[in-house]
Amino acid sequence: MKTKTISSSSVVGYSFGALLLGCIVYLMGSVAAARPSEWQREWPRTDFSLHSVDYSEIQSGGPSKDGIPPIDRPQFELQSEVDGIGPLEPVVSVVIKGDARAYPLRVLIWHEIVNDTVGGVPIAVTFCPLCNTSIIFDRRLAGQVLDFGTTGKLRRSDLIMYDRQTESWWQQFLGEGIVGKMTGKRLKMIPARLESISRFRERYPEGMVLVPKYANTRAYGKNPYEGYDTSARPFLYDGDMPKGIAPLARVVRVGNQAWSLAMLKQKRSITTDGGLKISWYPGQNSALDTVDIQQGTDIGNIVVVQKTGSQQEEVPYSVDFAFAFHAFRPEGVIYIR
Repeated sequence: MKTKTISSSSVVGYSFGALLLGCIVYLMGSVAAARPSEWQREWPRTDFSLHSVDYSEIQSGGPSKDGIPPIDRPQFELQSEVDGIGPLEPVVSVVIKGDARAYPLRVLIWHEIVNDTVGGVPIAVTFCPLCNTSIIFDRRLAGQVLDFGTTGKLRRSDLIMYDRQTESWWQQFLGEGIVGKMTGKRLKMIPARLESISRFRERYPEGMVLVPKYANTRAYGKNPYEGYDTSARPFLYDGDMPKGIAPLARVVRVGNQAWSLAMLKQKRSITTDGGLKISWYPGQNSALDTVDIQQGTDIGNIVVVQKTGSQQEEVPYSVDFAFAFHAFRPEGVIYIR
C-alpha cells in the first residue's frame, strides 16, 4: 500500500470502561487455533479442502456460529414514526427502485448482518465494527439467493460471514468466498450511503427505518467498543500497519484507492481525473466513540458519485479504518492530502 502526502495523526489509548473491558474479554477470551478438523464438528457441511487463505490467519473472535445473531426477518417503521434515535446517529441507507431503507448502526453493531429484500432485490446489509466497514451486497449469485450468518471468526480483524446454502465462509471486507464451495466467488457490492438519519429523512420522507423486534434484548444505542476509533491499535490484528496515517483513522474506499476522511473534511469535496466526486458534509456521530452513540464525535457524511458528462450516478464505497484497507488492499493507495 502506498500513501500520498504524509500527514501526522494523534491517537490515544484504549478506554477501559466496563463495556470495553467486556468487549475485550468477548473478543479475546477464546482465540482458537486454526484446526479445520476441529471446526468440522461445528461446520459439517463446509468443505475445508477448498480455501484461498492460510488457515493460520483465521481466529475465533469468541462467539460460536451465529453467536452474533443476524437479522433474517427485519422489521421497519416509517422514518417519521421512529423515535429514540439521535438526529446525527449513523445509518446505512440504500434505495432500490424507489424503496428507501435505513439500517441504524445502533442495531447493526449488535447483529452485523441483515438479510433483506429491497425493491425486489435480495440484499445483505453488513457491518464489521472492528474495521468500521459497512457494505451492502446483492445476495444473488450463480442462480441462487444466499442467506448469510456470522461464523464467529475473524481474519485480519474483519468479520467472516457464511452462507447457509453451502456453509462457505466469506470475507466481509472483500465480499469474497475464502473457504468452502464458494471459494473465489465474489458478491456484487450495491451503492449505499453511510449517513446520519437526519440526512436520510430529508432525502426520503417516506423512507423506512430498521427497528429491533425485541428492543430490550440488547443495549441498542450503546457502543460496546467505547473509545475504539481513537485506539492505538486494532483488536486481534498483528499484521503490517499503514505508514503515514493512524491505523484507526478513517478512509473512504473506492476500489483500490482510498482518501483520508480528515483530508476530505478539510477540502469538503474532491474530483478525480476520472470524474469520481467525493464530498464530505458535517453531522454524523461516530458509532465507535462514546458509550452512547448519539454522543459520538462528528465524523461527517460522505457522498460518492461518478460524473459522466452532465450525468452522475452513485457508486459503491465504504468508510474503513486505514489498517483494514492496508490489510486487504496492500497494493492500494491512500491519499492523505
